[in-house]
Amino acid sequence: MRILVADDSRDAVESLAMLLEFEGHTATVAHDGEEALSMAAIEPPDVAILDIGMPGTSGYEVARRIRAQPWGRAMLLVAATGWGQEEDRRRALEAGFDRHLIKPMDVTELAQSLPRWLEDKRAALAG
Repeated sequence: MRILVADDSRDAVESLAMLLEFEGHTATVAHDGEEALSMAAIEPPDVAILDIGMPGTSGYEVARRIRAQPWGRAMLLVAATGWGQEEDRRRALEAGFDRHLIKPMDVTELAQSLPRWLEDKRAALAG
């Protein structure tokens, strides 16, 4: 799968992208919300894993703006955040995220779950 990973923590985003590639995916990296939006518009990925707390354009805003585009409706959006309260989960779903994951994540489990989650998303849109 083509995966866009966006996080303002350079170490975190580079590490996650590298591990996803090790699991067989193609990963591209964005270091802020505007860069993530620009990259997604140029070549929409199958999946976007977005940090919620990016400065400037937050992950919530990135998700809303992606969902507003025709090319963004079928994209699997995964929130990756240190914020795990029920209110945080609710806000993520309202912004358009399909999944809400708490950092640190098990990358092997994430990489193995993504194809199933994407398939579920596509099936829900089709029917």
